[in-house]
Amino acid sequence: MDAKVVNASIAYVEALKRTMDAGAAAPQDGAEAGSGFADMLRETITDTTAAVKGAETVSIQAAAKQANITDVVTAVSNAEMALESVVAVRDRVVQAYQDILRMPI
Repeated sequence: MDAKVVNASIAYVEALKRTMDAGAAAPQDGAEAGSGFADMLRETITDTTAAVKGAETVSIQAAAKQANITDVVTAVSNAEMALESVVAVRDRVVQAYQDILRMPI
């Protein structure tokens, strides 16, 4: 793997950790609460995590014969779509970071 890709990935993860550790920061300069990219990203990751956990729960219920297979397929499909969306956004962020690194000074 190219060193620039690894560095971009590490920078992305560190920025995400800082965003998650910051919690709900107070809005600055009259901005509405929850209107920033970090807030949207945090909400999306929370929703994706909930979808994956829900799919796992429904799968366990189906194994115990407490849920219908249709519910399992629907929950897993929803979780998969949410995860693919997050991965696509991550890839675009890494690509943008790499493009910025390639810009001449």
